[in-house]
Amino acid sequence: MTFLDDDRPKKPVAHEIGQDLATLSVDELDKRMALLREEILRLEAEKARKASGKAAAESLFRM
Repeated sequence: MTFLDDDRPKKPVAHEIGQDLATLSVDELDKRMALLREEILRLEAEKARKASGKAAAESLFRM
């Protein structure tokens, strides 16, 4: 009995910084780039949230 590749569970896309990219297809590279763009947006949102909190705290203590 043979198994179809479509029946197997797919691994979630993950990326490791510095990973060898030579073995990845164009489609895999596109998926990883999208993943990293989403992560950058998440990091920027958290940075903005923290900067806002820091600015509020600084203005409170300057009074």
